[in-house]
Amino acid sequence: METRKLGNLWPVSALTLGGGGLGRVWGETTREEAIATLRLAVERGITLIDLAPLYGRGEAEEVAGEAFGGAWPEGVRVTTKCMVGRRHLPDIAGRLETSLVRSLATLKREQADIFFLHSNICPDDYEYEHAPDFAMHGAVSWSTFTGIVVPAFERLKEKGLIGAWGITGTGLPRSIMDALRGEPKPDVVQAVTNLLDSPGGMRRYEEPAEPRNIIRTAKNNEVGVMGIRAVQAGALTAAIDRELPLGDPELKDYEKAAPFRALCRELGEDPAIVAHRYALAMPGVDTLVLGVKNRAELTAILDAEACGPLEEETRKRIDALRLNFQFPRMPIDGEDML
Repeated sequence: METRKLGNLWPVSALTLGGGGLGRVWGETTREEAIATLRLAVERGITLIDLAPLYGRGEAEEVAGEAFGGAWPEGVRVTTKCMVGRRHLPDIAGRLETSLVRSLATLKREQADIFFLHSNICPDDYEYEHAPDFAMHGAVSWSTFTGIVVPAFERLKEKGLIGAWGITGTGLPRSIMDALRGEPKPDVVQAVTNLLDSPGGMRRYEEPAEPRNIIRTAKNNEVGVMGIRAVQAGALTAAIDRELPLGDPELKDYEKAAPFRALCRELGEDPAIVAHRYALAMPGVDTLVLGVKNRAELTAILDAEACGPLEEETRKRIDALRLNFQFPRMPIDGEDML
C-alpha cells in the first residue's frame, strides 16, 4: 500500500481503519467480524487505526484491545479522542486525561500516537442557533481551546501519554483554520473529504462548510490531514445500510447524490468505490479513514486503492455535476492560496 507522510510526523498508510464501523456506528456487525476486519487491515498494510470511546460506547476500542491483546504489531499506530463542552469547564484538563487513560487501558497500550479533541471549536460569543444545547457537551470556545485544551494536550505529551495531538475539523470553519495557524498548533486535523464537501449531521453551525479550505490551510501550515467521511455516512453508496429518520442530513445528501449514482451506473462502477478513489486523490489528504464494518467492505476498498488514483476523466465528470456547490461561499484566505 502507498504510504504518505502525515504532516510533520511519520509515514502512514494511505488508508486508515476507522473505529466507526468496528463500533457498529455504520450498521451491524459482530465482535468476531470486527476483530477479523482489524487484523486483515493490518495484514494488508494499514498502519494507522483511528478510534474513540464514542464509537459504539467503547466497542471499537474493546475490539482493538482484544484483537492484539497488548501485543500491537510493530509499526501500527493508534489514535483516540475525547469530547468536552461547557459543562466540563470546571475540569476539562482532568476529563481529557481521565478519558485518555481509560482508552489506553482498554487498548492495552502505554501511549496513544495521536489524541484528538473531538469537540467543535467556536468563537467565544458564538451561539448554535438550531442546536442551542450542543455547546454544553460538544463545543469549546476559542479562549477555552487556547487557554485550557492546548496546554492540557502539551502536558499529556510531556507525560509521555501521547505522541502528538490533533483536532477534529468539523466545527466552525473559521475557528478550525485559526487553530491550524496557531502556536502551538495541532499536529493533525481530521477533515471532511468527500465529493459533496458535506459533513452531514456533524454540521451544527449555520455557515457553509469549507472542508477544502480547511485542508488547504492545514497543508500551508504543515499540519497533517486525515480525511474522513469519504462516502458521507453512506450518502455516496448504492444504498444506506441502516434506518434513518425522514429529514436526516445523511438522507438529504443521499438524495442529492442521485446524479453521482447515475454516473456510476453508466460507468459500471460501485459508487462507494468511486467515492473512496475520488477522496484518495484529493490534494492535501495524507491518509483516508475508512468506516468499514466487515472484511468484505474492507477488501473492496483495499483493492480499489491498489488500482491507483481515480482516472482524470472520471474525476472531471464528477466535478461537472457540481454536487459540492455551496452558497454563500466563504472567501479563501489570501495567505492560504500560496
